[in-house]
Amino acid sequence: MKFVSTIIDHVINHGLSLREAVERVQPNLRRSTVASITRIFQQTNRMQRLPPSGGRGKLLNNDQELAIVEMVVANNAIKLHEIQTRVVEDHEIFDNIDSISLTTIMRTLSKHRVRMKQLYNVPFERNSEKVKEQRRQYVQRVMELEANQAPHEFIYIDEAGLNLAKRRRRGRNVIGKRATVDVPGQRGANITMCAAIANAGLLLHRCQVGPRAPPCLSQ
Repeated sequence: MKFVSTIIDHVINHGLSLREAVERVQPNLRRSTVASITRIFQQTNRMQRLPPSGGRGKLLNNDQELAIVEMVVANNAIKLHEIQTRVVEDHEIFDNIDSISLTTIMRTLSKHRVRMKQLYNVPFERNSEKVKEQRRQYVQRVMELEANQAPHEFIYIDEAGLNLAKRRRRGRNVIGKRATVDVPGQRGANITMCAAIANAGLLLHRCQVGPRAPPCLSQ
């Protein structure tokens, strides 16, 4: 803005021509630009640009944008149509909104760095208060046994299921070509494996075809 005030001073106060003002201030500046600056100053007595105006204003305020993000944080599998419905039906936080487009919702989520990602299954009871208490009791029991002078030995038993036809869910290939992997024509049966280990190493292991655990480890 400094060169604008200098141009106006040269043209208005010192009576220089547009060419002379351009050569003194900024040689690369076009004379039409200098003429426009001078004309605006003479008509409106201002040198600054007007703030942008026109068009529709911002639909969502900051609190409303954060509320949409909280919907996604609370339910990572929520769909855009479900967000749209909840926004329209919520007359407390979104009291000034009668309709909202999916594009606006996508733009809001992108603004707050929310992206589409692969969903991972997490058991809902894993972090429940009941399970946390059971973990605490388990650790407490182990610490009591370790402090006890009586001879004891920990035996750990675990079960795992697998299938030989399992494969990766994601892959890479050249743009324009589908990422594929060769798999058997039939999926095959599930395989269940159980094993027991102690301080001395592996005590027992069993493997069977089917989803149920081998009964030998319960004997």
